[in-house]
Formats: sequence, C-alpha cells, structure tokens
Amino acid sequence: QVQLVESGGGSVQTGGSLRLSCAASGSTISTSCMAWFRQAPGKEREGVASISTAGGADYAPAVKGRFTVSKDNSETTLYLQMDSLKPEDAAMYYCAAGPLSDCYTGSWIAGRRFFWGQGTQVTVSS
Repeated sequence: QVQLVESGGGSVQTGGSLRLSCAASGSTISTSCMAWFRQAPGKEREGVASISTAGGADYAPAVKGRFTVSKDNSETTLYLQMDSLKPEDAAMYYCAAGPLSDCYTGSWIAGRRFFWGQGTQVTVSS
C-alpha cells in the first residue's frame, strides 16, 4: 500500500522560503508521477508541481519560477522548495502519487487518479 507522509510546513513572512518533504513508501517515487497539490480554505484543490520518473518537472503558472520540485537520489523523498512566498500561497499542501502517464500528458494537474498524503499546512503572513 502506498504511504505518503508530508512534513516541513510552517509559518513564514511574505518573501520567505520553506521546503516541504514527502517520504514515500517502497518504489512509489521511482514508478509514479509525483506531484504537489494545495488547497486553501473555501477554494478548490489545485495542482502545484509534478515530476516524472525521468526527472522532468512541470509547474502551475502561479508558482513557476518560485517553486522547485525535486526528489532525492534514493528516490524515497520528494521535495518542494518554495521561495518568494506570497500570502496567496498559504494552503494545505499535499504530496500525491499517480499514473506516470499523467506527468507526460499534463493531466496530473487535475489530480483525478492520484493517491494523497495527509497534508502539511503552510501559512504566509504579510
């Protein structure tokens, strides 16, 4: 069974940085399209970033140039480096694993066939 455990959330000021981590079970990262999603209160869940098994990354326009998705060499941990944070980035952030094909088609951003972690909260104060 896939297990995803996020950590690294917290509270920062506008312009600050945070790095989120996601510990994944077994061979999840090496066989899946891995992604980060977020959901703010009263808003729909939105895709933030994805990374394929080959290391190709894709980003939502709202975070492109500020966020970086990566994975460690052992492919057991997924990361999301978030720089130049804005108040609108505040949300619960979720790590997710889905079909590898979703990374290549771009459909990862809808997150329809993904397995989710429990989330980690990010707060950005102005």
